[in-house]
Amino acid sequence: MARGPRPSGGAITIRAVAERAVSYVLNESKPVRPTTRAAVLKAVTELGYVPNAAARALATASSTRIGVLYFDTSHTFVSAMLAGALSAAARTGAQVIAKQCDSFAIENTGPALLALVQEGANGILIYPPISGILSGTETMAKLGAPVCVIAQGDALPDMDTVGLDEVGAARAMTEYLLQRGHRRIGFLTGDLEHASALKRLEGYKAALQAGGIDIDPALIVQADYRFEGGAAVTHQLLDLADRPTAIFASNDDMAAGVSLVVHQRGLKVPQDIAIAGFDDSFFATRIWPQLTTIRQDVAAMSERATQILIARHREGRVHAPPRAERLPFQLIERQST
Repeated sequence: MARGPRPSGGAITIRAVAERAVSYVLNESKPVRPTTRAAVLKAVTELGYVPNAAARALATASSTRIGVLYFDTSHTFVSAMLAGALSAAARTGAQVIAKQCDSFAIENTGPALLALVQEGANGILIYPPISGILSGTETMAKLGAPVCVIAQGDALPDMDTVGLDEVGAARAMTEYLLQRGHRRIGFLTGDLEHASALKRLEGYKAALQAGGIDIDPALIVQADYRFEGGAAVTHQLLDLADRPTAIFASNDDMAAGVSLVVHQRGLKVPQDIAIAGFDDSFFATRIWPQLTTIRQDVAAMSERATQILIARHREGRVHAPPRAERLPFQLIERQST
């Protein structure tokens, strides 16, 4: 394995190793394991690290801090969100400060958001279901800083949103499976407190209805957007007397769980059961067969949302009407279907 040049001065220090790791993650100059990337991003945000280019920019730009509220760093979505926020901040001389909360409940998210503002955040980046819990509440009225939500299917009256057409994307995938000859398509929803889960379920149902296929409630099972949750509910679908010939999971983490259980049952993918996901995350190309999925670029959404928040602060548009932006999605066909 080729090695880069050693730091000048003789002995390699832990600081040099850390700087090299951070450089690889933020500049995407070398492949980094997802667990390592998540750990580095968490340390970067908690310590308030600012890359040299950003530090130079801060000398001439007003200090802007973007707060990121998250729940679970082990989730590939959160890792991509942090990467996008850090990328936008590094290029514009802003800083990112992050706070983890124990649950999505308002009694946890509300104080965490207020704490971010007290710590100097000029804008807040969040994701569903935090947005649905927060919008229209007294906490939002007290916040005093603009909020932008990524992966939000609907516009909101008091927050900027950056997302995609959730209904259209789920409908496109379901129509694709119908075109492949499937008539019994299992569907894994996420937590239905998430707006995205409801929208993706709506798209699935719309495609079936347009195709003249009756909606069978037994084929719709609720999970929690996690690998373990996807694996657990897959047993329900496979135990049906008339089991599905395809399973569409509302995110790739759950789809990976589906794939595990299908293989454990001795079934072949896609010959016995086709599998489709949503996100085109790390999991999509790390399971076998590789996953057919909807690509939504979480890092790009987070980067754009961070840019919006930075612009609001620096241009004095903190209280301007909220905006809703939609980024395109793409259906990525791989071997799992």
